[in-house]
Amino acid sequence: MELLEKLNIKDSLLSFRFRKRVLALADSFIVFTAGLISHTIFYGFNIYMLPAVDVLMGFIFDAVFAFGGLLLFGCYNKLWRYFKPRDYLDCIKGLLVGLGLAVYFFSRFKGYLPLRYATVHFVISCIGVCGFRYLFKGVFITLVNTGRNMAKQKKTLIVGAGRSCRLLLEDMFASENSKDVNNDNPGSEFLPVCIVDDDRTKLGMRIKGVEVQGTTGDIPKLCELLKIELIIFAIPSCPVVDRQKILNLCTKTNLPIKVLPYIGDILENSVSMVRKMQDIKVEDLLGREPIKFDNQDIRDFIENKVCMVTGGGGSIGSELVRQIAKYNPKQVVIVDIYENNAYEIQQELVMEYGDKLNLVTLIASVRDYFRMNQIFKKYAPDLIFHAAAHKHVPLMENSPMEAIKNNVIGTFNMATLAHIHHVPKFVMISTDKAVNPTNVMGASKRCCEMIVQYMAQQNGNHTDFVTTRFGNVLGSNGSVIPLFKRQIEQGKPVTVTHPDIIRYFMTIPEAVSLVMEAASIAHGGEIFVLDMGQPVKIVTLAENIIRMYGKVPYKDVEIKFTGLRPGEKIKEELLMSEEGLQSTKNKLIFIGKQLQIDTDKFIQQLSALKQAAAENDDAVAIRALHEIVPTFTTPEEFNKTIMMKAV
Repeated sequence: MELLEKLNIKDSLLSFRFRKRVLALADSFIVFTAGLISHTIFYGFNIYMLPAVDVLMGFIFDAVFAFGGLLLFGCYNKLWRYFKPRDYLDCIKGLLVGLGLAVYFFSRFKGYLPLRYATVHFVISCIGVCGFRYLFKGVFITLVNTGRNMAKQKKTLIVGAGRSCRLLLEDMFASENSKDVNNDNPGSEFLPVCIVDDDRTKLGMRIKGVEVQGTTGDIPKLCELLKIELIIFAIPSCPVVDRQKILNLCTKTNLPIKVLPYIGDILENSVSMVRKMQDIKVEDLLGREPIKFDNQDIRDFIENKVCMVTGGGGSIGSELVRQIAKYNPKQVVIVDIYENNAYEIQQELVMEYGDKLNLVTLIASVRDYFRMNQIFKKYAPDLIFHAAAHKHVPLMENSPMEAIKNNVIGTFNMATLAHIHHVPKFVMISTDKAVNPTNVMGASKRCCEMIVQYMAQQNGNHTDFVTTRFGNVLGSNGSVIPLFKRQIEQGKPVTVTHPDIIRYFMTIPEAVSLVMEAASIAHGGEIFVLDMGQPVKIVTLAENIIRMYGKVPYKDVEIKFTGLRPGEKIKEELLMSEEGLQSTKNKLIFIGKQLQIDTDKFIQQLSALKQAAAENDDAVAIRALHEIVPTFTTPEEFNKTIMMKAV
């Protein structure tokens, strides 16, 4: 009980509303006392004397009107610890107006009041009111916060002076003043110092006592001047182009950055704004709107269907399984050769859905035609999402046979079985590296695309064969971003292959949503391509990730250029020159024109490629891959052309 009483007293002292009341009482007392001192001076020198009742009435007039003047000039809407010279000037203006009105009304009621007396009273009141605030800033706050660990609080700059900022500050102050004995309040970690907003009409205004001190262009200057330790981006509805521009500016301060999620996420439930804040993610800097998909189309497509996902334990495959599970499938069949990944996604879904999801997890290889045929017969899938593939470019350059066996032969097995078993829809996951490939992995995936188009051309086809093609996926296995993060966390240089290398990026959920929507609208033979916005320079990406850790690129963390890896392009592409584009109802998804495959020639070349792979003859197999994929070229040739165009 005694502990709770102490906590209640401390919480009252720390309450901003309580402190405003204390300050108002203190101001009234100071003005009253200043009047008493002024009267004593004039009385002592026999300059001016009034009856005691009139003196008391004058003091009351002074105190009341002075409080009104200070209130009028906003002297009680400011966090005292951040009082600046301009704020003291507001106090002086408030006292001048308030005491001036007091003198005027007192004179009207009681007659003449000497100007000398009013002037002395005003000067003493100014000294008292401003002096109290100055002393409070230096002494009283320290006393109030005795026993409070201020070291944990980070001086914070907030970007955006809108409603989200107001709610955020309310949460921060509520957390700061909370009676939580365990001190488990995230808001108490932040000390809001200033706000910036590009609406110049808001400059100088205060939100919950925190001043809007500049625009976003002033962020670096204010961070240095005010010793800011953390930036919070509080404009959830900010257009993506502006969001990217502001966040890029914030990253250059080399300070940690937190962001409020998109406005729909904020309104979704009643969790406090402080708890909704997230660390800045790389995708926040990509400069592209999050891609929205038609969930109803996808639900109609998935619901009550048997969905098979090959490579279901991988980055894309596991996210496919997660999203499929949301749409009430009849059954989900995960097929993967790597048991650890398969086990992880299996356990995740069991924990999430329990018996509500009919889940089957199988360890099998798409290379094994007879094992896969057995699975097709037993589970009779309605939809196949073929994500199983080797995707690591340098590793596949060293082991080209594995890329051909797993990617090409595996895809041919799956597509053939889908055709034989009349599976209604087969969706193959491809990559931008399949366009004008310069490496074995890319060429093998282009060959996979050709297989899907070849199957789509077969007579009497009961299966819609479709390909989805997109760029690099943030956070996927083998992605450059987890590598950068590990290097920074271990204090090692961040390695980038080439200063001019650029890539397209998207998030894993976006990639998977593309696959599912493409599948829902496909009629067979299409290659779906995503408009991924502007490509990103990898070195810029590395610099931003370093800044996200609060470090300075090239100073705190070295960026080392290691040279292009085997088969690596300077620039990736999403569309081949012979492919036209057809729009869909989703403005960011396009359909590449169907290409006619010479079936007799293609099947002969594919047979030769399969034979070379079976014999593990690298030279013959790569030669066969060049023949079947005529756009397969060397990276040196491709990069030379790109660099010449850039000059």
